[in-house]
Amino acid sequence: MAHPMKSAQLRDLAPEAMRQSLIKFAPRSLARNPVIFTTAVVALMTTALSLRDLATGVAGGWTSLHISLWLWLCVLFANFAEALAEGRGKARADTLRATKTTTLVRVLEGPTAAFDTAAWAESDELRPGQFVLVEAGDIIPTDGEAVRGVASVNESAITGESAPVIREAGGDRSSVTGGTTVASDWLVVRITAEPGKSFLDRMIALVEGAERQKTPNEIALNILLAGLTLIFLFVVVTLPAFASFAGLRIPVIVLGALFVTLIPTTIGGLLSAIGIAGMDRLVKSNVIAKSGRAVEAAGDVDTLLLDKTGTITFGNRMADALIPAPGVSIATLAEAACLASLADETPEGKSIVEKARTILGHDLALPEGASAVAFTAQTRLSGLDLADGSSLRKGASDAVMRLTGQAPPPALAQEVEAIARSGGTPLLVARGAQILGAVHLKDVVKPGVRERFGELRAMGIRTVMITGDNPLTAAAIAAEAGVDDYLAEATPEMKLDLIRREQAGGRLVAMCGDGSNDAPALAQADVGVAMNAGTPAAKEAANLIDLDSDPTKLIEVVMVGKELLISRGALTTFSIANDVAKYFAILPAIFVAAYPGLGVLNVMHLASPSSAILSAVIFNALILIALVPLALRGVKYRPASAAALLRRNLLIYGLGGLIVPFLGIKAIDMAIVALHLA
Repeated sequence: MAHPMKSAQLRDLAPEAMRQSLIKFAPRSLARNPVIFTTAVVALMTTALSLRDLATGVAGGWTSLHISLWLWLCVLFANFAEALAEGRGKARADTLRATKTTTLVRVLEGPTAAFDTAAWAESDELRPGQFVLVEAGDIIPTDGEAVRGVASVNESAITGESAPVIREAGGDRSSVTGGTTVASDWLVVRITAEPGKSFLDRMIALVEGAERQKTPNEIALNILLAGLTLIFLFVVVTLPAFASFAGLRIPVIVLGALFVTLIPTTIGGLLSAIGIAGMDRLVKSNVIAKSGRAVEAAGDVDTLLLDKTGTITFGNRMADALIPAPGVSIATLAEAACLASLADETPEGKSIVEKARTILGHDLALPEGASAVAFTAQTRLSGLDLADGSSLRKGASDAVMRLTGQAPPPALAQEVEAIARSGGTPLLVARGAQILGAVHLKDVVKPGVRERFGELRAMGIRTVMITGDNPLTAAAIAAEAGVDDYLAEATPEMKLDLIRREQAGGRLVAMCGDGSNDAPALAQADVGVAMNAGTPAAKEAANLIDLDSDPTKLIEVVMVGKELLISRGALTTFSIANDVAKYFAILPAIFVAAYPGLGVLNVMHLASPSSAILSAVIFNALILIALVPLALRGVKYRPASAAALLRRNLLIYGLGGLIVPFLGIKAIDMAIVALHLA
């Protein structure tokens, strides 16, 4: 399924965003952003005054009207930035909403009730605790938990992934999501969601931004911006009193223009868009955030806890090496191991066949007249009985030694012991009574994981591997994967205790999990990422849900969190630095008539006081719309120390925020003079 965020280009979203921008002029909507609300009030006041001046023939009326127009455009551009960010989320929400359909479902009296006793009911009438039967082709009506049966489920409507996944009763793969489709077989599902409160409903609300709550950092920054607005209001209100001592009268429209250009309108107008866009980038990664707080916390994470199985390793033991006994060639051992594993349907057996094929360079078929001996848990052996009466066997070391009545040669015995010490599993291969060699099985670390952990270390994040393996195996895997620490033989209580110890040391902790036994730790962690394929308990406890059920996605979540924080900080730095440059445009223009000495501050050599004021107001509006793409895209994070990031921020956005207004205002002033607008 094509991701709607990729297909919905900005040019497609712009018309609807512009319409929403006009709707956002409603006072209640504007009041949510104190800086932009204040700008709108000033624009309304200056518009009324400029119209009065035009009606009475006061000089400078048209300049005043131009100032008012650009103040309104400043408000419009701020609304447009927020509407555009929301529109990107709504494109995804529309796709999700299309999966919500009211259907007839078969309701059972209980989890073990006979299928022919099912009663038909509307899907929107279902309540938690009821049991429904879904078969191949049926849409799962709402969130629930499989309590009987096993089926493959197509979750492409939610995840975008076309390959069906297995859902079955019991274990950590029992959770099903409303709107997904049963691809084969059947399930009895216990309903867990109230009507209108399913996971799909919450997703739609979140990606639309309808229920996006402001994060603590965003609220704090809003308070700071409101405080700066009040300070500058006091400054501007007192200016006429100081000007009167010099016999100077400052028009109210000029004071309004000065006020709007001094307050941090740039970050005030883009703040909501930055937050919405951060949530949107998570949605693009198929991660749904229950709260913006979790996304921000991810950007400040100090410790990352990851399960070994399925996250750091593939989860199944795989053949890593074939070790021949003295006097036996590697090709002979590979051929025997492959033939002995042809009937072994376990992941380990299949990996041995693949390893042998790599060594030999070709496939092997079952010899004519041979009969396969399948692997069983009782014998712990698999192999072939050949037509000539000989046999090939592969299996656990003690089982092969018991079968052959022999111990491996001393050199091979040392290799077998070394495999066991490293945390691997040794298997022996025998032809008749002769032991040909050993197979080294190990839980293989995923490619690229070590490099990813290196990136996290560069960010200052400590990685901890959690596993139920014994300490010897855990230490070997941890060393190979490159994690900073590990917790072996872990229980739910041990995970919870580890998180609490880290938090007691003042560190923020992130963790991912999918089982009910992970729920306490997910709830305790500052950032808890639950797998969509996991249990309802895990998804309820977490504050982030990965629709792809990919535990390594936690690293992407951290990156998005850091980008969100950096984007907000960078644009705040730029906005405040921007305002400093505007002082040199407007203040000298206002007071230069009364205090000629202030002319030295007119470093831009602007044409006149009226063109200086109009230029600053126009620049104030244009820079806001120019920064919308950056607010939506975010400032890219590169692993570095906090000090290095601060230096980079100050150099690019601080110094840039000082220089750009000088160039921009001067260029606009030249255009105003050429067009005789002031």
